Amino acid sequence: MTTVRLNSADPVSLDTDALIVGFTAGQDGPTPAGVESLDAAFGGKLAASLGAVAFSGKSGELAKLPTFGAVTAPLLVAVGLGDSYDAEALRRAAGAAVRSLAGTARAALALPAGTPEEAEAVALGALLGAYSFSRYRTTGDQKEPVAELTVLSGQPESAVERAQVLAASVTLVRDLVNTPPSDLWPAKFAEIAEQVGGEAGLSVEVLDDKQLRDGGYGGLIGVGQGSVNPPRLVRLSYTHPEATKTLAYVGKGITFDSGGLSLKPSAAMDWMKSDMGGAGAVFGALVGIARLGLPVNAVGYLCLAENLPSGTAQRPSDVLHSYSGKTVEVLDTDAEGRLVLMDGIARAAEDGPDLIVDVATLTGAQIVALGWRTAGVMANDDAIRELVVEAAGAAGENAWGMPLPEELRKGLDSPIADIANLHPERFGGMLTAGIFLKEFVPDGVRWAHIDMAGPAFNKGEPYGYVPKGGTGAITRTLIGLAERHASI
Repeated sequence: MTTVRLNSADPVSLDTDALIVGFTAGQDGPTPAGVESLDAAFGGKLAASLGAVAFSGKSGELAKLPTFGAVTAPLLVAVGLGDSYDAEALRRAAGAAVRSLAGTARAALALPAGTPEEAEAVALGALLGAYSFSRYRTTGDQKEPVAELTVLSGQPESAVERAQVLAASVTLVRDLVNTPPSDLWPAKFAEIAEQVGGEAGLSVEVLDDKQLRDGGYGGLIGVGQGSVNPPRLVRLSYTHPEATKTLAYVGKGITFDSGGLSLKPSAAMDWMKSDMGGAGAVFGALVGIARLGLPVNAVGYLCLAENLPSGTAQRPSDVLHSYSGKTVEVLDTDAEGRLVLMDGIARAAEDGPDLIVDVATLTGAQIVALGWRTAGVMANDDAIRELVVEAAGAAGENAWGMPLPEELRKGLDSPIADIANLHPERFGGMLTAGIFLKEFVPDGVRWAHIDMAGPAFNKGEPYGYVPKGGTGAITRTLIGLAERHASI
């Protein structure tokens, strides 16, 4: 397990295995960011040495140099910060540099950390960059992440406490997303939520399939009835005696999505273990909120099901009776996420929250519209939509506000039920999914929807502090939203 601490020592004489230094890009070449003593230790030739290996200091760029005794650390890792930098640039630089040092026992980060915010950013990026998922490795050929991290800063140790909590929450989500569906079915996820949530101080309630059927949760039952692993609804709650606001988070938790009878092509199915990323983010956020002790009340609903084809699976043209009482015609069983969320949203509204936010890997249309790294945010209140986008930006998570055009609602009309689960046209699929969910939000309740189908799982190469595979996306955004409401 990677640990992080602060130390105000001079980087030149610090006993460590690798020294990470940030450089800005300038017209005269890379310049150390805030570490004046370092260039002097190299006789003023550090920039020239880096230039010789084509390092310019642009954002995300990395170069490694032996120090030949110029400083105590035997290895220097130069990481580019670009022309200027903010907290997210520091997080990304720290993450990329630490990830490049897998197999190294100790590393120190001499990145700009002159304020509590900068020290936290460096620590968080470093911890997230050190992430590794090796549970199923048996060959022993994978390098272990850096075990001990030191952030060189004169800030008090408390400056990195929040970073440690955030990193632990994101790591929890990444581990869940990366776990094979054979080891993470709905009941197993619920069991983990009970154990970890309980240890964090959360109250946890789990409804099994019989209770869901008796309670009228037709969406969860319909989606889950094709699998031998029945659905679950997990309610997590955190209360604070000084709280004046209540937030409700609802997460899509499809532990594996084959598409059901509307079967996905195999190329679109191999990463569908990540379809529970929304529930993972809600779970991780609730754990983080509790560990931070935020003065806010928070409720999280994990809508867990496995969407598989079988003789008992729901069929296109079936009609479901949702928890809200509305009926839904199922036109496509692969539009299942909205069916479990509609039950979770309606149930969450009964808690009387000031805001409901649902989080889901909901549509491929989100990836088409915004790409792999940017989540779409929709809401029934423009101010709330912008609040969520701002919270995501502050956390370093890309999000973009999207509309809910009224004219698209007609495409969800059903001739036999209150609403259909799919618009027959392929255009605007992310928006019509949001419009569908809005139908299950009671009047007067503020609500936002985050579609993070792309950001939840990185199919490409690692970048910044983001690994390949599960990313833990939106977890920090949800914690940030709770912090903002705690200060209202």
